[in-house]
Amino acid sequence: MPRLLLSSKSVKSVSVDALVLGLTPAPAGRSTAPVLLGGEDLPRATRSALVEAAVSLGATGAAGQVHLVPGIAGLGTSFVALAGVGSDPDHETLRRGAGAAVRALSGQRRVALGFPVPDASTAAALAEGAALGAYAFTRYRAATREPVAEVTLLVDKPRDKALRAAVERAGVVAAAVASARDLVNTAPADLAPADLAAAAVRAAAETTLTVRVLDEDALAAGGYGGILGVGQGSSRPPRLVVVEHAPARAKGHLAFVGKGITFDSGGLSIKPAAGMETMKSDMSGAAAVLAAVRAVAELGLPVKVTGWLAVAENMPSGTAIRPSDVLTMFGGTTVEVLNTDAEGRLVLGDALVAASAEQPDAVVDVATLTGAQVVALGNRVSGVMGNDDDFRAAVLAAAERAGESFWPMPLPDELRATLDSPVADLANIGDRAGGMLVAAVFLREFVGSGPSGAPIPWAHLDIAGPAFVTGEPWGYTHRGGTGVAVRTLVALAEDHAAR
Repeated sequence: MPRLLLSSKSVKSVSVDALVLGLTPAPAGRSTAPVLLGGEDLPRATRSALVEAAVSLGATGAAGQVHLVPGIAGLGTSFVALAGVGSDPDHETLRRGAGAAVRALSGQRRVALGFPVPDASTAAALAEGAALGAYAFTRYRAATREPVAEVTLLVDKPRDKALRAAVERAGVVAAAVASARDLVNTAPADLAPADLAAAAVRAAAETTLTVRVLDEDALAAGGYGGILGVGQGSSRPPRLVVVEHAPARAKGHLAFVGKGITFDSGGLSIKPAAGMETMKSDMSGAAAVLAAVRAVAELGLPVKVTGWLAVAENMPSGTAIRPSDVLTMFGGTTVEVLNTDAEGRLVLGDALVAASAEQPDAVVDVATLTGAQVVALGNRVSGVMGNDDDFRAAVLAAAERAGESFWPMPLPDELRATLDSPVADLANIGDRAGGMLVAAVFLREFVGSGPSGAPIPWAHLDIAGPAFVTGEPWGYTHRGGTGVAVRTLVALAEDHAAR
């Protein structure tokens, strides 16, 4: 993670390795040259040179473009990165522009952002985008360009309390996303269920979090048939990890539940070889939950948040569950397993029952649950389903403010009948059509009721596509694990604390 600094130095006097300025398209009907966003105090000749360089490089100011311009006279930097932010930039556009520029400047140590900063929320967006863009996963690489180590945001009042608090929060959240990315990018040989549990224990030791780990013996004693069933084909046994932020005088209680399949072969319903290439990412939900609860603790939010990480490795072997086996879930519901590759909903079912038993105000689960999510919404938009329209709207509002793309999806009641089993309370698969919705309908069966007898408000986030990038990076998003949902969960906790 880079250091995030504030400075009142001008664009022309700051001493860094590279400077980032924004670029917007030319106003309609006027010059075709793009317009600089920032650097208003630069000499006219320097601004003209930058615009001319932008034109010669084909820069238009469109969002997502980054062009590097070396050796501009009148500046004390080696490079200027011109980041396109579109005609009407909002916070997310600025976040992505700053992130894309800092990502392109990998190999430069110190970078300054010269965008206009009218308020603390703009400062937060720029700082967060830059920090997310400076990520690199280097565990398995002998040589790589070092990411940017220091980002200075040029502002008028660097000692302003609101600005400083906004940038500090941005650093905490970006570090949480980076920690989730690290877990997802780790090779599955190095991240067994016990290793993910150990990561949670380390997080607790470094913060005020408490952690509880249920190993295979405790899971068996407690009747967690879903987690045990999925994990029984692996030589590396499953875990249920509970991490908790419980401040004094907490304003409410949220439960976050994360799917943590550290590698998904499909079990005996085995995936094709190509389908396994990214299956180290099938624990992205658990990684997001762990990172978010840690960020909530580091930010000192006055709300209780309990994270439930349902962790197992889904492998084929002589001890693996078979199609047509029946599992008894935590809480007593029986499930006929018709497809062992529909395993995420089984581990989540156990954890949802356990989380509900604590009577939180609301529950959110996060999971790379279905390929149907990718078919419906693509690789950049996650689906949101739930049993309460108001709570689903609250999750969507938090996601929008955080800059993460989620889309509301329905839970048609008629899909429940497709999950009927002749031998058990439920089957683990139903109709293929609407598979994302069918999976969420299955999960709804495991959400408990509150003190009034009404169902606990619950939202299900299917992040299957956005959790892992196999194509080109974009904005502040790198190849590999993205850490999606971390920022949304943190924003939701902030909203809950502010009620």
